[in-house]
Amino acid sequence: IYLKLQQISNRKVIRSSIMRINEDTLLEGQNVVLVPYNENHVPRYHQWMSSSELQKLTASEPLTLEQEYDMQRSWREDDDKCTFIILDKQRWASPSVPEEDCMVGDVNIFLTDPEDPSLGEFEIMIAEPSYRGRGFGKEVTRMMMCYGVTKLGIRKFEAKIGMDNNVSIALFKKFQFQEVSSSEVFHEVTLQLTIDKEQEKQLLGNLDFMQEKDYKKARARRLGITSNHTDV
Repeated sequence: IYLKLQQISNRKVIRSSIMRINEDTLLEGQNVVLVPYNENHVPRYHQWMSSSELQKLTASEPLTLEQEYDMQRSWREDDDKCTFIILDKQRWASPSVPEEDCMVGDVNIFLTDPEDPSLGEFEIMIAEPSYRGRGFGKEVTRMMMCYGVTKLGIRKFEAKIGMDNNVSIALFKKFQFQEVSSSEVFHEVTLQLTIDKEQEKQLLGNLDFMQEKDYKKARARRLGITSNHTDV
């Protein structure tokens, strides 16, 4: 019994260290920048989730603004969540544009199986309609999958998508996800991808397409802050 409890305790430590690893991480791609989900992002996120369309696509219930702040803290502090906010890189490059006005959507990996930390449930939302159909979702999906494999130890991805969300289903199938089940009750399909050596080679390829940076330092440089105190 002691051994089993010790194994559970060790697993919790591993999960905690893994899932909070991105709290100061910025991922820069060709067209997007992924940053940690902070309090200043909440009002814009809340505005998005007031949309009945997004509630349907994400199977979400509307929350009050205060509940949204609670959710943000949960996503930053819980041991089983890894969340990034998606920013338009071109807009973010301009210091005159507030970071909140650069927001495009969000992307998440959840550890859903306490017994298997290598299984990650993947979610992506391009919330701004003007950014859909422009390749942002595909770029973010590859970036987050690479991060999941190289930093979080994910070896199997799972995505649960509404049956009517043909765009998202097609996106994941481009990455060779296969449909493994469907639920009429929840009106969703489950797709999975196991990362073997060949899959990893195809996914990672040349990692020059993505750079990992310190978020606080990058944000300070963007704002022209030269002080050593970069936590702004």
